[in-house]
Amino acid sequence: MPDTAPAIPKTYRVKSFGCQMNVYDGDRMAELLAEQGITPAPEGEDADLVVLNTCHIREKAAEKVYSDIGRLRREDGSSPLIAVAGCVAQAEGEEIMARAPAVKMVVGPQAYHRLPAMVKAASEGRRTTDTDMPAETKFDALPKRRRAGPTAFLTVQEGCDKFCTYCVVPYTRGAEISRPHADLIDEAKRLVDAGAREITLLGQNVNAWTGENARGQTLGLDGLIRELAEIPDLARIRYTTSHPNDMTPGLIEAHGSIAKLMPFLHLPVQAGSDRVLKAMNRAHHVEKYLRILEEVRQARPDIALSGDFIVGFPGETEAEFAETLALVDAVGYAQCFSFKYSPRPGTPAATMGDQIPAAVMDERLKRLQDALNRDQLAFNTASVGKTCEVLVERKGKHPGQWLGKSPWLQSVHFTGDVAVGDVVRVALTSAGPNSLGAALIAPVAA
Repeated sequence: MPDTAPAIPKTYRVKSFGCQMNVYDGDRMAELLAEQGITPAPEGEDADLVVLNTCHIREKAAEKVYSDIGRLRREDGSSPLIAVAGCVAQAEGEEIMARAPAVKMVVGPQAYHRLPAMVKAASEGRRTTDTDMPAETKFDALPKRRRAGPTAFLTVQEGCDKFCTYCVVPYTRGAEISRPHADLIDEAKRLVDAGAREITLLGQNVNAWTGENARGQTLGLDGLIRELAEIPDLARIRYTTSHPNDMTPGLIEAHGSIAKLMPFLHLPVQAGSDRVLKAMNRAHHVEKYLRILEEVRQARPDIALSGDFIVGFPGETEAEFAETLALVDAVGYAQCFSFKYSPRPGTPAATMGDQIPAAVMDERLKRLQDALNRDQLAFNTASVGKTCEVLVERKGKHPGQWLGKSPWLQSVHFTGDVAVGDVVRVALTSAGPNSLGAALIAPVAA
């Protein structure tokens, strides 16, 4: 049968891959489609329209997109309307259109506010590509936030000017921009009105955010957090992802003075060798990074630290990798993300000499992850015996069980008479590598 789809899609499904900003963008695209009267496809049923919201950070990201497209073909040979969005769309839009006839729309991360018009064109038989980075912000064209779970993402900053030599983000997301202060306060209030108790502020370099408030004062991220903390029913604030060079004294101090700012900091370092950091164009060194962490710990002694690491960057020696392990030992991370270096087309690192063999990267990654897992378990184990507040996010797998997050972003499970969105006090009673068990103390925290 021909590769066709309904002329006007009635249902949609958005599949987001990669970072939390992609999750946010996926939610916003879903809201755009809902504004057009298109509803989410029921679980287990085919959707008339599928949006693949892609990530371009890892190796072979584009090939994975083509695999996903192939899996969408139905038994009768037809396909839904397929849109490819996100960073792979931005980087390889025309190639996707040439290689995958089933794809009717390709839209980059700065243009997805135009998705409804593209869906209309696709329903009329026209294929469209939009990977522009328009001067006008897409956020002005997005619908107002009307629904939220107990936790919600809020993008405050997009793009990157750091140009790390391994990273495609400056090319797929564009230059750093900060959303206007008034828009962020308005969106945060709408999210809280819709049920959010915790908001995570997002950005490629979220702590690079700057803006001007209603009184004409220039603020950094710490100032924005202080004003968001004044929203009465907002219980918790988090932010990610940060760059060490944008950790200002004000933001560090905020961790000690703003009760609603949770004691958790994700601050990627990527490597423990100054030579490797210079080759990565990270523009900081290990001593500076450790000094920042010490200052944050002085401001908030119970803070949980998280980071990102890349192993096998071109030219990394065994001695330099040992420096990364030494850094891990020195910090004692509560959580971390770690990856093998992946050459991205168009980045300076992709053409560097002395690319590290895959087997060497595999072995180094295992040693790194063993160390990180050791420290994560140690952090969780040290939490046993503490009492803390947990934001209830969803039901657990077992009858009467609930799951939520501690202030330190640990998954906590317990039983009791509570509801999603409650903030409850628990005693932490047991620890595993990825979660903690707890006993309910008070149904709702005062």
